[in-house]
Amino acid sequence: MDDSGGAGDEGDGVVRDANGNPLADGDSVVLIKDLKVKGTTTTLKVGTKIKKIRLVGGDHEVDCKTDAGSFMLKACYLRKA
Repeated sequence: MDDSGGAGDEGDGVVRDANGNPLADGDSVVLIKDLKVKGTTTTLKVGTKIKKIRLVGGDHEVDCKTDAGSFMLKACYLRKA
């Protein structure tokens, strides 16, 4: 049983957003859920637009910068803008 977190089919090497659309370096994405940042009181709010993402390997597929700082996010909490 594969429980990959709902990010889509990871076997093909393509990172997909919550709607199943493939993501690429430099894309703009929008958060679909409020995310609490561990270790701080910061919360990334739903609807926050993130520009110029970078795809990396590992559990958290997306590296990005926001006004609140730099974060690594899971693609299942993002949708293409």
